[in-house]
Amino acid sequence: MKYDRSGLSDDQLRRIYKAILKPRMIEEKMLVLLRQGKLAKWFSGIGQEAIAVGCGLALDRDEYILPMHRNLGVFTTREIPLNRLFSQWMGKPGGFTKGRDRSFHFGTQEFKIIGMISHLGPQLGVADGIALANKIRSEKRVTAVFSGDGATSEGDFHESLNVAAVWDLPVIFIIENNGYGLSTPSNEQFRMKQFIDKGIGYGMEAVQIDGNNILETYKTISGLAESVRQRPRPILLECMTFRMRGHEEASGTKYVPQELFDLWGKKDPVNNYENFLLKEKVIDEEFIALTRREIKQEIEANLEVAYAESNPEPDTEVELRDMYDQRSVELIEPVTGKATEKRLVDAISDGLRQSMERYPNLILMGQDIAEYGGVFKVTQGFVEAFGKDRVRNTPLCESAIVGTAQGLAINGMKAMVEMQFSDFVTCGFNQIVNNLAKTHYRWGQNVDVVVRMPTGAGVNAGPFHSQSTEAWFTHTPGLKVVYPAFPDDAKGLLAASIADPNPVMFFEHKALYRSVQGQVPDDYYTLEIGKAKLVRQGNAATIVSYGLAVHWALEYLDQHPEISVDLIDLRSLLPWDKEMVMESVRKTGKVLVFHEDTHTGGFGGEIASHISEHCFESLDAPVMRLASLDTPVPMNLELEWNFLPKNRLGERLEQLLRY
Repeated sequence: MKYDRSGLSDDQLRRIYKAILKPRMIEEKMLVLLRQGKLAKWFSGIGQEAIAVGCGLALDRDEYILPMHRNLGVFTTREIPLNRLFSQWMGKPGGFTKGRDRSFHFGTQEFKIIGMISHLGPQLGVADGIALANKIRSEKRVTAVFSGDGATSEGDFHESLNVAAVWDLPVIFIIENNGYGLSTPSNEQFRMKQFIDKGIGYGMEAVQIDGNNILETYKTISGLAESVRQRPRPILLECMTFRMRGHEEASGTKYVPQELFDLWGKKDPVNNYENFLLKEKVIDEEFIALTRREIKQEIEANLEVAYAESNPEPDTEVELRDMYDQRSVELIEPVTGKATEKRLVDAISDGLRQSMERYPNLILMGQDIAEYGGVFKVTQGFVEAFGKDRVRNTPLCESAIVGTAQGLAINGMKAMVEMQFSDFVTCGFNQIVNNLAKTHYRWGQNVDVVVRMPTGAGVNAGPFHSQSTEAWFTHTPGLKVVYPAFPDDAKGLLAASIADPNPVMFFEHKALYRSVQGQVPDDYYTLEIGKAKLVRQGNAATIVSYGLAVHWALEYLDQHPEISVDLIDLRSLLPWDKEMVMESVRKTGKVLVFHEDTHTGGFGGEIASHISEHCFESLDAPVMRLASLDTPVPMNLELEWNFLPKNRLGERLEQLLRY
């Protein structure tokens, strides 16, 4: 192995030696602890240290790095106290996740490291968002994100590189090409011979280096980083290396031919660099022994600190509280009292526009939302008002864009993502339920992201543009789910959702966009998320509803003024207003839970269950439900209205009242 030391002093070479030796010695100790049963799991990076260490040394301390679980060298070069790392790996409170997540699955703003989740690929989109924030603020910073060669088969890899290329984002995509995705060799993962061949397809520069040569990795990444700081753009960096141990220790290495171990064993990044420094007389055996002794003492001393720490005491109240950032959203009343008649779509647009004015760090992203104004014209005129940096057309990359939104939030921005239709959210599902939703619980990071969801049927659009998708997300702790039915509520709740430091799924019924209107305050204001509204007051029964079904219920009640019921519009589903619902049910003794979503698995089942458990003694009839058929949404209008529950409301309500 050839080392080019030009431009590096002896002191720098020695510093690099200590930096690459440290993670190796920590790993060797962790493997001992694993065998002793003191550690649950370990993903080894032995043989690949030069890449992580080279990156950690090359980037500035205020630049984010998004490593994987074999990149211990990133964490050690950022000088994270070892006792905190050891506590993290042991599930102790002194780590970064309070014992809630494993090994390197954490982030830390203090050290500008954003760890992975188990799903491979989402971190690439998050890196896009971090870099986008830097670029918008004209900060000359680069973001580095790691991926194994196996993870490049994921759709997130393609989406994230494509977005970075289209937007000229200052990201270095570091691919550790170690020849295997767990046990699957590269020739069963992809056809091209090398990853730099992908560069031309994305229109980005691609560089290949010897990932086991610490000086080559350090100098290459240093040079690329400085270039990207001056001229923002993405670069694909392929690092040729080899994993000398199993995917994780339990999987072993029997699937790897011995000749590969023999070949790559001779390319060991630590041993070869040490021998080079000895040959150059930069270090001697005494220096090596002293360095090893110092690192060993540091490891042992910090292990004692971690060992002395107690395991986390389970506290249900704390666990539930930490699902969300508890900072309250200021409830702001309209200042002037002036109001204008607005349709739902106009109220949403107004709330979004005023939020853009209130939060200069708010970025809007979505398909066709810029000059075109979005397919429903919610953002029409926004480019002229706020510019293309803040109102961004996106490629058809839902997963990468949701990841980008999270990256923006991590780097001090707010983000709104418009799903063109809520049905298309399936393409970004993983980022929402596993990244947005779980981040605060895992390591305390706020996620200021709103995903707007044009939803619902009744518009003759068929199975893939008409689904009610809210229940997909009410099942996911960490998200908030908001679903207004009236223009004034939509504006105030959208403003509150954008102000909220937690991820919010904001549902807007397409059929209500231009069919419903009402008086909407002209000023900026917010409404409390999680509070329902009593739309109609009565005594005979309670109807609990949300979205378009609220208007169906109102229409029926207007046609039958003799029926006296409480009609509750939930407005928010996660959290939902249990107190108002229970108070009404205890008053009326009868309840119908009514929504557009399908019956099985619809959110109404959760409401009905809660009422049955907590209001049983007040009930004069079974809790009844009315929902759509358990089929996809048909396109033909007659079939669609047969699918929807509107025309069955009268019969069901009469059945409830007769009971």
